[in-house]
Amino acid sequence: MKKIEYYLPKEIEKKSFSIIDGELSERGIQLAAEEEMVTKRVIHTSADFDYAETLCYSENAVETAKALIRNGADIVTDTNMALAGINKKVLADFGGKAHCFMADEEVARLAEQRSMTRAAVSMERAAEIDKPVIFAIGNAPTALIRLYELMQESDWKPAFVIGVPVGFVNVEVAKELILETDVPYIVNVGRKGGSNVAAAICNALLYELHKEAGRGK
Repeated sequence: MKKIEYYLPKEIEKKSFSIIDGELSERGIQLAAEEEMVTKRVIHTSADFDYAETLCYSENAVETAKALIRNGADIVTDTNMALAGINKKVLADFGGKAHCFMADEEVARLAEQRSMTRAAVSMERAAEIDKPVIFAIGNAPTALIRLYELMQESDWKPAFVIGVPVGFVNVEVAKELILETDVPYIVNVGRKGGSNVAAAICNALLYELHKEAGRGK
């Protein structure tokens, strides 16, 4: 049986990242410098080192997403769980706001009327936001599919897509659709993902910007 180690609360995260660094080294995995802080935070959130191999980034994805946030972009999620996990205070410091329209009564009504998922309809609602939007999708592949369809139906495009839905039905193909577009993205290929992963990616970007602005963490 392993011995319990005692740490002050502020030391736990530092120790966790030290362990992650050590295990990545043992596995012979060298993360790209730009993507490192995002991938490590996802591993920290999930305790799953597969993400070091399966997270895919478009060219200059991290810097693109950070620039969007720095200039006041909003974030839209497909679950209230992801919404709850995002550091909205740091986002607000840069002029952005986080949204989730899954509980919106009009979204629910239209979804039932049109035999669609709420996640798909909520993407249509989010597309009406009159500013750049980062879509952080951690649960519903139908949200990614609808984003792709909206791009095909008009000249509208999301500013950025974090595509990490989890599951078995249409999950992999939904992610592949986003990979085929010219929209900047962070996508986890395969079945793994989740609302916690979507929030972790958002927070990795936010915390990095927070540090760059000299505000701590």
